[in-house]
Amino acid sequence: MKIVYLTDSGTGKNCTALQNEDIISLPLQISVDTTNYNDMEDLSTQECINLLKEKKVLKTSQPATGKIVELFEECKKTNTDKIIAVPICHGLSGTMSTIQSFAKQYNIQCICFDTHVTAVVQERCIRLIRQWTKENVSFDIIQSKIENIIASCNTLLLPTDLQHLKRGGRLTPLAATVAGLLKIQPVLTINKKTSGKIDILAKVRTYSKAVTQVIEQMKNDGVDSTYEIVVAHVDDEQGAHELANSIIENFHNVNPIIIPLCNVVAAHTGLGCKAIQYFKQN
Repeated sequence: MKIVYLTDSGTGKNCTALQNEDIISLPLQISVDTTNYNDMEDLSTQECINLLKEKKVLKTSQPATGKIVELFEECKKTNTDKIIAVPICHGLSGTMSTIQSFAKQYNIQCICFDTHVTAVVQERCIRLIRQWTKENVSFDIIQSKIENIIASCNTLLLPTDLQHLKRGGRLTPLAATVAGLLKIQPVLTINKKTSGKIDILAKVRTYSKAVTQVIEQMKNDGVDSTYEIVVAHVDDEQGAHELANSIIENFHNVNPIIIPLCNVVAAHTGLGCKAIQYFKQN
């Protein structure tokens, strides 16, 4: 059986980084003014940060239709039996629905996993699915294992640029002004319980209290050394290290990974944002 393993640039990786592992990654689109970029192909992480520094309003959208058609034409030509996909979650993008629609049109079986978020857990899931399939693990077992990882995952966001959220329409001008005057630091969350949509976990007065809120939530979620913990940032590596150290101080035998936040999330959260994503390791 010929299987195609499919994801997108929500993983924070470009096509080349995954193709050597027999995984196809479609670039999501980021538009600025009248220009459309293929994420992680035409627009690198640093270039995205540079646009944010110019106070540009960045908009994101699903992969270009032409690239999706190209993918399915190739699948048809090579007699692909099945596509297993882990795209950016349905709550953030229409990518999953589009892939399923094209699969039906081309009469190719397509199984999609919704991580209810994006970023590192998305990459881990598609890698594990490919690995276990190659090892002839039963698909029922693979599905159960992946669903357990997804159910354990939580992502917390600490945006610091409220004006960027206002420019992008994520906050009304009045709400941004009031929050700025009152020095409100929102703590946002996205996971299976929020159906892949960003929700407010807490509104506190200081960043240090926001970090405390993050630690408390991680404890409530039962985070321990069996979890993979990632601290991502938008051009604030020092802040990410400080946040990682706070996590290490509160949890035994954990080793958070520090990475840049993927472009499609950074585009909306703005400079200075820190994100914490954690999920049970297999």
